[in-house]
Amino acid sequence: QVQLVESGGGLAQAGGSLRLSCAASGRTFSKYTTGWFRQAPGKEREFVAATSWSAGSVWYANSVKGRFTISRDNAKNTVYLQMNSLKPEDTAVYYCAADSKTAQVAGVMPGGYDYWGQGTQVTVSS
Repeated sequence: QVQLVESGGGLAQAGGSLRLSCAASGRTFSKYTTGWFRQAPGKEREFVAATSWSAGSVWYANSVKGRFTISRDNAKNTVYLQMNSLKPEDTAVYYCAADSKTAQVAGVMPGGYDYWGQGTQVTVSS
């Protein structure tokens, strides 16, 4: 079992930055694929970024590529999402997700991940 707790959300101005953290419990978290998803009001949950357990492979949605960076510190059981050059369209609830499957199998769809955090709100004002 893995429990995930996100933090770091809040209000930012367009062009600003925020860093989200996802703290995990569970001794095997370091072997889990971990991803970030987001859901805006009235929209489906969408993929943002993912990292393999070793952080040797990372994936990004086209909409955030070049602006967001996913990283992980397995010693601290924590995954981060550094968000720069924020835009109003980045406003959403951001969720951390994890799964024991490899990143290639877990993929970019929410259904590929078994464990989810409660979400943290990110609001970007113009």
